[in-house]
Parts: sequence; structure tokens; C-alpha cells
Amino acid sequence: MSVTLKDVQAAAQVIAGHVVETPCLHSRTLSELVGAEVWIKFENLQFTGSFKERGALVKLASLTDEQRRKGVIAASAGNHAQGVAYHAKRLGIPAVIVMPRYTPSVKVERTRDFGAEVLLAGEGFDEAKTHAIELAPSLGLEFVHPYEDDKIIAGQGTIALEMLAVAPKLDTLVAPIGGGGLISGLAVAAKGLNPGIQVVGVQSCRFPAVYCAFTGRVPEFGASSIADGIAVREPGRVVLDRKRALVDEVLLVEEGDIEQAIVMLVEIEKTVAEGAAAVVLAALVRNPQRFETHHVGLVLTGGNIDPLTLAFIMERGLARSGRLVRLTVELRDLPGTLAEVTGRLAALGANIEEVHHQRTFTPLPVQTTEVEFVVQTRGHEHVREVVTALQAAGFNPRLHDGARDNPRTKPVP
Repeated sequence: MSVTLKDVQAAAQVIAGHVVETPCLHSRTLSELVGAEVWIKFENLQFTGSFKERGALVKLASLTDEQRRKGVIAASAGNHAQGVAYHAKRLGIPAVIVMPRYTPSVKVERTRDFGAEVLLAGEGFDEAKTHAIELAPSLGLEFVHPYEDDKIIAGQGTIALEMLAVAPKLDTLVAPIGGGGLISGLAVAAKGLNPGIQVVGVQSCRFPAVYCAFTGRVPEFGASSIADGIAVREPGRVVLDRKRALVDEVLLVEEGDIEQAIVMLVEIEKTVAEGAAAVVLAALVRNPQRFETHHVGLVLTGGNIDPLTLAFIMERGLARSGRLVRLTVELRDLPGTLAEVTGRLAALGANIEEVHHQRTFTPLPVQTTEVEFVVQTRGHEHVREVVTALQAAGFNPRLHDGARDNPRTKPVP
């Protein structure tokens, strides 16, 4: 890689006035939670919803007149697609984007809205990328690589310049790793300004390619991840060949960690993050001892998450925190008994969201029934109060395990 600090500074001049200089803010709540001074760079506030338009613009601005006339092609799970499509339209450059077949619809539609032709191909990003590379010569289009390109890397590195200008005491930067373009640019810029700064990457356990390259392990990949933006099986040679010079450490997080981080960002920071962005907070919360006393900058890379997925994650987060629970009680099948138990729940301050009354499909004796409630509570302590009170009243409540489940299904290596 030939990218230098000067290249990143030059890229900053190219994007000035055309890309949002997003806020980098101190989070008092997260700082108190993990015992570090935490700053967040809100790249989810870019016009296209992610940092990717930085590198895309720098690359497009470098094309010759002939390349601009013929147009470009790119492959992306969503954010690179939108960055290329938006700035290509702004610069009058035709664009074709290849996206995996199962890309969230919100990302596909946004890319089309920016004027690009969208082709759906492949089960995941790597297959889409291969298809785009194969199409480029036959269509006469310039391939805009999402991460293995010096212009792209320099553009992404401008994030570090902005962060250190606002918070010069930062001693650790934490960013997601997919293909490696972002973390490569960050490291070049940050270490160019402060050679002692640490750069920490984060990957999903389901797509641990760079982590395994660091540790000498053979990666095993999952079928999918909520962090679809970094679900990359073959990262760029840049980050693999120079990994020790660029990245000090790579941490892994589980799917449940990522879900929890998405919920925390909504509740604490009042901001929406996609899975690939939330991994940075997930790593911080999972490894507080690693960051304790440090001045940590988190790069919140994007907010393009499907609304239905976000709603589902929020409900699961409420269940994990004990604020939404499912419990079953046994009742004598007599008039007024159901009203009695609902009255007790109301008196305990538990708000009933759903009720399922089961008489037939149950092993209980005749004239006995069971009722399943989904109720809103104030948390785990309140749940214990509700269960204890119902037991004392003789209703034999059963709290379903889903209300207590920890989403981490296995230890992170």
C-alpha cells in the first residue's frame, strides 16, 4: 500500500464541502459504563447513511474524462453502493451496482433512488464482487473496489483526521473490519499524526477472516450475520499484508453482543446504527478491561438498517433486559379467575401486552387452564416481584426461559 498521511490530507481537500464533517462527541454515559473516556464519530449521519461515500467520492474524482463518460461498476452489500451511486449521479457518471440477492430492501431501494442501475447476484458480498469484476470489461466500466484501492483507503482515512482534530487526546481508535479499507485508512492517518495511537479492529464471530489471519487460525464462516456490511470472507491484501503495521489488535463479538449494542445506541445515544457499525460498541462493552482508563474513539460507520430488523432487535433487547417477559399461569377454569390474575398484574404495575388462553392443547386436568401473558415490566427485579406475588396468590407462574436467555451462544476465542 502506498497511501500516506499526505494522501489522506489531500483526500480531505477533495471531499471538503461535498461530504458531511460528522460530529465526534464525548459520551458521558458510555464513559461511566466502561471506565474509559469514550468519543463517538457519528458517520451514520452522512447523507447516504454511512462513511463509504468518503472513499467513493475520492475515487470518482480521480477518474479520467473517458472513464467518467463510460461509467463505473461497483459491488456492495449496501453502503459502498449508495456512496458510489450518490456521488456518481452528482458528478454525471453512469453507475451499475451489483448487490447480493439478500441485501436489505432499504439499501437496494436507496441505491436505485440515487440513480444507479442495480443488479442482484450472489448469496453474499464476495459472490457479488466476483460478478461485478467479471462484468466490468464486457460493459467497458471502471470497477470501483470497495476497499482495495488507494483512493478509497485515503478517503476513509479522513475520518481519523476529523476525530483527532476534535479530540486530540484519543489514544485508541476502534473500527469495524470488513474488507479492511476503513481501518487501513484510519491507521495511516492516525499513526501519521500520533505514532503511539492504538488502532483496534472488530469483526463478527461469523466472519473472522482478519482475526484468524492475526492469530494463525483457519476461519470458519457463518451463513450470515446481522453485521452484513462487514460479512467479508476475503479481506483486502492491504490489511492482511501489513496487518501488524496497521492494526494493533482485532476483537470478535457475537451476534447477541451486536444486538445489545444496537439497543444501547438507541437508548443511550438516541441514534440508529446498523449491525456493522454497532460492533465497535459491542467490543467495548464486552471487553471493558481492555479499554479501561483509555481515551477511546468509536467509529460508528453507518445507520442503514432495515426498520423491521431494528424493531425486532429492540423487542429482543427489551426481553433480555427483563422489560418484556413471557409467563404462563395456571387457573381454575371458572368465571372471574382470569380477571383476578389480570387485576393482580395491574396492581403490580405490569402492563399486559398479549394474552393467550389455552384450554385444549395442554396436559392440565379438565377445569384447569393455562394463560400465557406477555407483559411489560421495569426490569429483572420487577419481574421477580411479579412472580413472587403470583406464587403467593396460588397461580403457579412459569417464567419462560426466553425472558432470561443470554444471546451469547458460545464464548468468543
